[in-house]
Amino acid sequence: MLPIIRIPSEAAGRSRTTVHNGFVFTVATADTYELDMTRQAREALANLDRQLAEAGTDKSRLLSATVYITDMAQKPAMNAVWLEWVDHANPPQRACIGATLEEGDMIEIVAIAATKG
Repeated sequence: MLPIIRIPSEAAGRSRTTVHNGFVFTVATADTYELDMTRQAREALANLDRQLAEAGTDKSRLLSATVYITDMAQKPAMNAVWLEWVDHANPPQRACIGATLEEGDMIEIVAIAATKG
């Protein structure tokens, strides 16, 4: 039997990250909601880096990311931050979807990565 490792979230009833069968499943948002899209995107991606590291992997092993943003007019700002952050040698499959998020959230990133080893 393959273990399921759940890294708890501060929010009740949620795991921040789950590791199972060589895959990491995680969701990253910004911690500070008074920020503009550029700063929320940077903070969310920094949190994604931390969550991947906590699961024993990194962005070079990212397989796919679904980016939800509240205002598609802000997609160019998010894309600029993404292009600064992404591992260009190992770019993941990525989708960007306009969505209604929790109050204050401008961006939410749902990611799947492979574990190392």
